[in-house]
Amino acid sequence: MDQLLAIRVFTRVVEAGSFTKAAAALQLPKATVTKLVQGLEARLRVQLLERTTRRVTVTADGAAYYEQTGRLLGELEDIEATLSSAHKRPRGKLRVDLSGITASLILVPALPRFYALYPDIELELVASDHVADTISDNIDCVIRGTAYDVTHVSRKLGALRWVTCASPEYLARHGTPQHPRDLDGDHFVVAYVPPRTGRPMVLHFERGAETLAIKGRCRLTINDSNPHLAAGVAGLGVLQVLECMAHRHLERGELVPVLTDWQRPPHPLYLAYPQNRHLSAKLRVFVEWVEALFTVDLGRFSDTSFKTCP
Repeated sequence: MDQLLAIRVFTRVVEAGSFTKAAAALQLPKATVTKLVQGLEARLRVQLLERTTRRVTVTADGAAYYEQTGRLLGELEDIEATLSSAHKRPRGKLRVDLSGITASLILVPALPRFYALYPDIELELVASDHVADTISDNIDCVIRGTAYDVTHVSRKLGALRWVTCASPEYLARHGTPQHPRDLDGDHFVVAYVPPRTGRPMVLHFERGAETLAIKGRCRLTINDSNPHLAAGVAGLGVLQVLECMAHRHLERGELVPVLTDWQRPPHPLYLAYPQNRHLSAKLRVFVEWVEALFTVDLGRFSDTSFKTCP
């Protein structure tokens, strides 16, 4: 049995959560994947995985083995990169999870600069409002608004400003709210429903030491950021949205800021990757580049100071 191949196969089964997905990712027959994992268990004389007809789960021994072999595989990758001089031109595939907003407004427009520096790195962007599981979805790193748990390394990129706004047409029909509590009375709110919680997002306001959480009078809820913004532009109600997402509509006058003496606390952004996933050369340069990128591209929507962009 090729022990190194068996270890690579085992780690991919753990990360994918199934033999079928692992086989597809590795471009191997499922029978081969199963045989290699069984051979590894026989060699170690321990059960690494528990299999049912519906799912594959990792045993305690399997989790410990995965953590240790994951580090070894990462170190081996770096050794091979050093010997082949690939450290000068990092190469390989990275799978990155992030919101559609972050992808379309910040990351994707800057990618020509990234590929000018690292032409041999292949990026797969998993962009949606749904937060992926880094292990089962085989994600190398995430860029999201919440820090991950202690099993991940998290780096804060900055914090984005919010804006409370409505279309001129809406304000002409309903008037301009003078206080956040007006949103519970004579006004309508377009509510955003995060897929992670399934509950409408509460509107938060701060002014000095005073804080308010307003649910608002709502007749429309939307679970995706883009149609949520579109509903505001269409005059369907007041909404609270990230300024970086709404800035073009604000510049064109399609949305107008309201309640400007009240602010919502800034929305943080973090880059995170699994703690047991070795920081390979390709992941390291991507992390460093993203940190520098957000220095400039977040700067106009954030009160935080950053480094300069490469």
